[in-house]
Amino acid sequence: MTKQGYQQSGSARKWLEVERPETMTKLAVLVVEDNPLAQKVLAAHLTGHNVEFAADLNTARQKLSDGNPDICFIDLKLGDKDDKCSGLKLIPLAQAKGSYCVVMSGHGSEPYVQKAYELGCHDFYAKGNEEVNVSKVLARFNQKRKKISEEFLFSQSFVTQDPQTRALIHEALNYAPSDLPILILGPSGTGKTKLASIIHDASVRRGEFVAINCSAYTQELLEAELFGYKRGAFTGANENRKGKLLMANEGTLFLDEIGSMSLEMQAKLLKAIEEKSFYPLGSERPETSNFRIISATLEDIQSLIKAGKLRFDFFQRIHGLTIELKPLAERKEDIFALVDFFTRQDKRLAFTEDAKEELLRHDWPGNIRELKKLVDLLVAGERGRVAAETVKKMLKTLRLQEGGVGFASEEQYRFAAREGLPQAIDRFIDAVVKRHLESNGGIKTKAVKDLRISTRLLYQSLERSGIPYTKRNVNHDQEHNTNGTTPIPAHS
Repeated sequence: MTKQGYQQSGSARKWLEVERPETMTKLAVLVVEDNPLAQKVLAAHLTGHNVEFAADLNTARQKLSDGNPDICFIDLKLGDKDDKCSGLKLIPLAQAKGSYCVVMSGHGSEPYVQKAYELGCHDFYAKGNEEVNVSKVLARFNQKRKKISEEFLFSQSFVTQDPQTRALIHEALNYAPSDLPILILGPSGTGKTKLASIIHDASVRRGEFVAINCSAYTQELLEAELFGYKRGAFTGANENRKGKLLMANEGTLFLDEIGSMSLEMQAKLLKAIEEKSFYPLGSERPETSNFRIISATLEDIQSLIKAGKLRFDFFQRIHGLTIELKPLAERKEDIFALVDFFTRQDKRLAFTEDAKEELLRHDWPGNIRELKKLVDLLVAGERGRVAAETVKKMLKTLRLQEGGVGFASEEQYRFAAREGLPQAIDRFIDAVVKRHLESNGGIKTKAVKDLRISTRLLYQSLERSGIPYTKRNVNHDQEHNTNGTTPIPAHS
């Protein structure tokens, strides 16, 4: 058995045990199938396991009674005189023996599928592609059987005490063995790359986890990084280079910041995802790669689609399961758990009560990444007991180091540089208005008063955000801005 672990601070911290297909423990498998050719096909794809066969119900019942198979493959129809679903009669017996039940059928009509699952089968597949089907059955069986230490997962690998975040990660792990694409949303610094890596580790895919940040490359360089190139394909291409798509063969390709990808690049990548083949730059021969896609962005997906920045067909290909990670400001119970994790192999820190309150009051625009930098500064300091003034000073230092991250974050700067300052201002206004309404029961008069804006600006923001509203004069005095402030200009 091989163990896939999580690396942190140079030491392997293993949160799950994964049996890779090539080293999987021998399983006891019972195949209930009356067709000799179908038996041979299944035997070929179950090489390495202890496989027994039964060609009829009575033989199958006897073998189930005498043994304890880990997996039981059951043909839906046994014999020419069968009632088309006699195999279903074996499911309760196999269930009672603790077997993982898999029903196979040449005609998987919905009533039979429904009945099989009602009786307790775990898998149902249509015959004809045994190589893929058997492989996926074994992966799903392994996922069900392996023991995941929840305490270790959420204290060592993805540190969180937030119930919603834990539930989301559990959901993601349920889909890990499948080929379903996964889209991870959330602000910068919330752990999107870490979660993608965890999903890959739980997927039992043979290949590597290959990550690329799309925002770090121009379109030309991104194409070269993804597809690879041949020597002489362009100036500076002095050797053949394998692309990320090929490197992720039988593994996972993680595309971070997909919102920065050009429409032309999206079209090219869409074709590669659909066909699992592509041409490296300068090559006349296609490469093939069986990669699984996990993607992420800190931007609002629907806004990207609406603005024409993200192709809808590309979105459909990368969108299967969506996981949205909350910012640290919305799960502040994680702050001290993360501090403990960051200092576990270093100098421990003790915070005064005032310092703890300061940490809880902070909005953490840089999320977990900002907290990690703060901890590094505090650990490097002389004192292990941290006062509130020290926390304030270090947070201010971080803002200066990052060019005012407390106001203009890296995300905001990149968006403005790409889309223009007017669009960035609108986006900022919309985010503040939406958050204020959510925090104050949707009371628009309070938003107008607290934010010192006109109702015209409020309605423009609501319309851009797609928030339904009834247009009326919220407050005539506010509409005419009698509070003495200058309205923020709205950009269209």
